[in-house]
Amino acid sequence: ARNKERIKIVSGERIIDELNKIMNSPKPSIGLRLMKETGLLEIIFPEFYKLAGVDEKEGRAHKDNFLHTLQVIDSVASKSDDLWLRWAAALHDIGKPSTKKWVDGIGWTFRNHDFVGKKMVAGIFKRLKLPQNEHMKFVEKMVFLHMRPIALVEDVVTDSAIRRLLFDAGDDIDKLMLLCESDITSKNPDKVRKYLSNFQIVRKKLIDIEAKDKIRNFQPPVKGEEIMQLFNLAPCELVGRLKSTIKNAIIEGEISNDHDEALAFLIKIAEKQGIKPVNKTE
Repeated sequence: ARNKERIKIVSGERIIDELNKIMNSPKPSIGLRLMKETGLLEIIFPEFYKLAGVDEKEGRAHKDNFLHTLQVIDSVASKSDDLWLRWAAALHDIGKPSTKKWVDGIGWTFRNHDFVGKKMVAGIFKRLKLPQNEHMKFVEKMVFLHMRPIALVEDVVTDSAIRRLLFDAGDDIDKLMLLCESDITSKNPDKVRKYLSNFQIVRKKLIDIEAKDKIRNFQPPVKGEEIMQLFNLAPCELVGRLKSTIKNAIIEGEISNDHDEALAFLIKIAEKQGIKPVNKTE
């Protein structure tokens, strides 16, 4: 702690090597907590340091998001050796300090912290000398989506919501669910059991919907080239809108993930916009 300022003469590459060793350890919270106690965390990783602390107003306090995040990282580490999933756990609430707000009648809120957190990831990765590649994109995705499964268990788990989650998460859906289950750190054991039980319902729905509709990583069955040929269109914004309309209709369950059904739907919605087929498609 006395020599903490001397960390500034150490290269960023060496620092991130050591930080990754902490993140790869069986219990990362030990190293991260020591970094905070010695003052190193505030210098090296100020965004993470700012998670610490509790504000109270009118007798209502929010949880200490630093301690919560340590619990989430350790929980993920106990189930997965994936370094980047551990980084996602470390950054999942990184947007909370800048979005914290007291709302009368509600209490402390952190609205849109998932969106703000995602926007912060690239800057943090760049400063810490972490890779600016698919690993960063993965962490951004996890930070952005980490509230979605929780919102599902708090509401009615509809097929359309499951389809959209599958589409947005793609092949990373299982890692997202692991992160979300680790994010349940309430001191109320009944609340934890309830959430984890509901997550099992979500997991079953994910399996059932994927088996039926094959939504994960799907592309609309009617391709852009086919749309251009059908309506004699050059590449333009309209083609993208028509393709997105098909995608959303499949996700919402209006039509199945089937080429002929999607094509008939496309012609129907295009005609409502005054666009009629010019060329037949096979």
